[in-house]
Amino acid sequence: MDTKRTSRNKQAATGAGIDSASALLLDHQFCFSVYATSLALNKLYRKLLAPLGLTYPQYLVMMVLWEADGLTVSDIGARLHLDSATLTPLLKRMEAQQLLRRERAAADERQVIVTLTPQGRALRQQAEAVPRAVLCAADCGIEEIASVKAGLDKLRERFADAGS
Repeated sequence: MDTKRTSRNKQAATGAGIDSASALLLDHQFCFSVYATSLALNKLYRKLLAPLGLTYPQYLVMMVLWEADGLTVSDIGARLHLDSATLTPLLKRMEAQQLLRRERAAADERQVIVTLTPQGRALRQQAEAVPRAVLCAADCGIEEIASVKAGLDKLRERFADAGS
């Protein structure tokens, strides 16, 4: 571990910068800000994805498949940080909507390959408006959103490391 990170960890472990009187005030909680922002973002996505007939988790699956079609369930799960028990029912519903197909791999029947249908591929064109609408709703530039995203990605990695 690098010295900067070690110092940061020691500071966090001792609670430096947090007084006990305000440590548990809701408005001071980072986790609550992330949670409340997530709720607002999910509400926005619900509105934007309704015309596409997608839920937010379905939209995430579609984005992964639009990037690279013909992935295994495990590959999709790894990209989305979801286990197959969560992903499989979602994929079954999407298959019923005729957005994708699930087929056992010929080489290894334990693997399920997920491919887009023509209808699923065609949905991409409609979905292209979603990121622009989110950026517009955020009322900031692409640079600011990219910076916030980069910071969140770093934090996710740190939290994942701390949780393992």
